[in-house]
Amino acid sequence: MNNDIIKTEMMVNDQKINVLRINNNDYISLTDLARYADNEEPRLPIRDWMRNKDVISFLGLWE
Repeated sequence: MNNDIIKTEMMVNDQKINVLRINNNDYISLTDLARYADNEEPRLPIRDWMRNKDVISFLGLWE
């Protein structure tokens, strides 16, 4: 297995979003996306997202 790790960033609406590529899979920083929604309290958009019934259903299926 090839463990190539590439760190990069992209600009979205003048906001820097970190991207990590591991084995040709891209992982986008949820914290950076949450900072775009609420720069002062990035935990709040993540909290609200985790309360969404569709996310809870997905996590139940995934588990």
